Amino acid sequence: MSGLLNYGRMAETHWRQHCPRMVRQLARLGRLTAALLDAQERTLDEMETLMRQFRRQGLNPQQAHDQAWELVREKYILLPPERAR
Repeated sequence: MSGLLNYGRMAETHWRQHCPRMVRQLARLGRLTAALLDAQERTLDEMETLMRQFRRQGLNPQQAHDQAWELVREKYILLPPERAR
């Protein structure tokens, strides 16, 4: 995958707002873009797998997508906010 797509951009926006220390550390290490691409790719891969499973269970494409997003979004994209120190 060559660049940030919707999920990668969503992760960046969310991380910058809710996980600024993590973003600063990743940026300092030169790993921010790689981490965003990894989150994006993992999200896409896991969602694809889940959507196939949900379709086999009889859900329509939109339902399958929505269910998959519900299960995956907080694993890679919408990380919990950092706690104040």
